[in-house]
Amino acid sequence: MIIITGADGFIGSNLLHYIAAAFPSEPLGAVVALQTDNKWKNLLGKKLSYIADRNEFLSDVENNAIRVTPKAIVHLGARSYTTELDCGFLLNNNYRYTRVLAEYCLQQDIRFIYASSAATYGNGELGFSDADEITPQLKPTNPYGFSKWLFDQWAIENRVVSKIAGLRFFNVYGPNEHHKGGQSSPIPVFYKQICDTGIIRLFKSNRPEYADGHQQRDFVSVVDCVKVIIWLIQNTTVGGIFNVGTGSATTWLDVAKAVHKSARPDIPFSVEYFEMPDKLKDHYQYYTQADLTRLRNAGYTVDFISIEEGVREYVSQFLMKGSFR
Repeated sequence: MIIITGADGFIGSNLLHYIAAAFPSEPLGAVVALQTDNKWKNLLGKKLSYIADRNEFLSDVENNAIRVTPKAIVHLGARSYTTELDCGFLLNNNYRYTRVLAEYCLQQDIRFIYASSAATYGNGELGFSDADEITPQLKPTNPYGFSKWLFDQWAIENRVVSKIAGLRFFNVYGPNEHHKGGQSSPIPVFYKQICDTGIIRLFKSNRPEYADGHQQRDFVSVVDCVKVIIWLIQNTTVGGIFNVGTGSATTWLDVAKAVHKSARPDIPFSVEYFEMPDKLKDHYQYYTQADLTRLRNAGYTVDFISIEEGVREYVSQFLMKGSFR
């Protein structure tokens, strides 16, 4: 069995969709944290042989009482809000939970793949290399990035990083992110704005080297993220921490133009700039671009989807239809 934690979330539910085709004879398990939001819709149509609450699953792992025998655990179930300020909560929910699962998998010879984050790179002053010798020097600028960095550092210091696989996702976008609200990618936000008002709103820049709207991020389709995970499940000898992005930076203005072209090409393109909230100014990433050297050297050769192609599919096949993956 392949167990996915956070299977009711954004990347997890997309992985469930694609993994069924990649491993048709493999039963699938889901660890979820269903509450009062509509994440349950992400599980519709998914064939599951096992489902557990995230707290129940952690308890079973700690007591060696899991009712099934997984051949792989893909751990995507973490608090991913970059604005979360409760460091104690993040320490338990992101760092400790991941460590418990990793230690269990290492003891039981189970493939372990976990989500790290590009937030570990902080303001990018050291670049975006995922080399192990760089990780101890990184300085995340928010508690979320810190919680992810802590586990990356633990894996390196304890010399188990080559036996597991960590994924530093950059700015992921795609279907099934409806529940993320203000933490979703900009594509559904821009889509709603252009449909409601015809105007897309972007942050003003607070740094002179970046004109308004010319802040740049590496936006990566969730489809590409899922492909990397499936490849790592198939290639069990590949270990380490890997960046997952396209390797190219795109301006927010170009993302807005791509959404406009896909959603409402019949109206003029219009942008309004507004001040960035104070709570974001100190840890806002003005530029990110994944260094894919390590992933490519490990043998991953698949091309990544361009932002134009990814936005076009997301808008036309999902946002315009109000559908889920």
